[in-house]
Amino acid sequence: MTSAEPGGSSADGVDRDVVLAVAGRARIAARELATLTRADKDAAILSMADALVKNSATILEANAADIRRAREASTPEGLVDRLALSADRLDGIAAALRQVADLPDPVGEVVRGGTLPNGLSLTQVRVPLGVVGIIYEARPNVTVDAAGLCLKSGNAVLLRGSSSAYASNEALVEVMREALEQNGVTPDAIQMVPGTTRSSVEYLMAARGLVDVLIPRGGAGLIRSVVEGSAVPVIETGIGNCHVFVDASADVEKAVRILVNSKAQRPSVCNAAETFLVHASIADRFLPAALAALTDAGVTVHGDARIEPYAARAGALFEPVTDSDWSAEYYSLDIAAGVVDSLDDALDHIRRYSSGHTEAIVTDSESASRRFVAGVDAAAVMVNASTRFTDGGEFGFGAEIGISTQKLHARGPMGLPELTSTTFVVVGDGQVRE
Repeated sequence: MTSAEPGGSSADGVDRDVVLAVAGRARIAARELATLTRADKDAAILSMADALVKNSATILEANAADIRRAREASTPEGLVDRLALSADRLDGIAAALRQVADLPDPVGEVVRGGTLPNGLSLTQVRVPLGVVGIIYEARPNVTVDAAGLCLKSGNAVLLRGSSSAYASNEALVEVMREALEQNGVTPDAIQMVPGTTRSSVEYLMAARGLVDVLIPRGGAGLIRSVVEGSAVPVIETGIGNCHVFVDASADVEKAVRILVNSKAQRPSVCNAAETFLVHASIADRFLPAALAALTDAGVTVHGDARIEPYAARAGALFEPVTDSDWSAEYYSLDIAAGVVDSLDDALDHIRRYSSGHTEAIVTDSESASRRFVAGVDAAAVMVNASTRFTDGGEFGFGAEIGISTQKLHARGPMGLPELTSTTFVVVGDGQVRE
């Protein structure tokens, strides 16, 4: 992909001024959204949900065209799955919107406050960020989740999805914009950033003053390029190299169930497990059952030398592990695996390879779970639960704008509060500073 010169056009004919004009309309829309009542926003969001279901045939037709092009381009099936919509998935996306409507409005919430010794009333209240740009890959559900969460939190949203989902995103955005208009809300609250080449992304990253924050969602390359190249502030999301550690005291049946769900329930998402580690003292009991269950689920185990004899006896799908496997985010039915001699060895391995997304331990020992929680550095830590629960909807947020692995104000699944800033409101009665 080639970059266009400032003021020129990119390879797909998108001029920088066109992108900036879209951002400018979002800036105007943000002023209107900041003053909407909760009732206004909720009504619009519910209308968006109904419109998605009503127009499902049109949306699925556009999505089928995207899927056809993806397969013609030999896109891996794990990525095709991230792209694919169905009637059931659309129903789920609409349901997530309705959950967002049911959530409390974060705008105006008092974070802290009180009366100062000089009589001034001081409150810190949540306010919208303003214009939020989302740069993301493949998954069209992000288009809807981002639109709903941004609207509820009073923000205008600029959506720059990947070219692979362009038709799907275009159909989704058109349906949602029509629903806004029918509810008397400016449709410029939700806009697609035009263009399918790198140039339009660069124009968006340079739109400081029009765009308040960018949130990249996707692979490591996309996230790194936005973080390193953007003049607009960035909330960094992260890839998911997630681990499941089966401790010496684990219940074997429980551990097998958690591992298989973490890996195979939907392997193409960032909260799927990519590595499992098992304590040597439980390996004889755990590995035969685990390898059989993973094989039944179609999972190939990339195991170390201590895993290999168990895999041979179980007739498991097996490949020797490589250095790159330990850090891989597969997006497929593959998982790296190793045997460790202690909890400390497991923690050392996870610290070396973890992306800071989600780490899980299966154990019946309270002391082991406490050490694990304290010892890993991750946005979410699961104790006796699947990594697949690291999700805005599962956490009760209705949906999520992304899963942040940074350590600023937003970490983990980002819901409504993470899409706000704060303002200090000071009310006095004529006080002046001495």
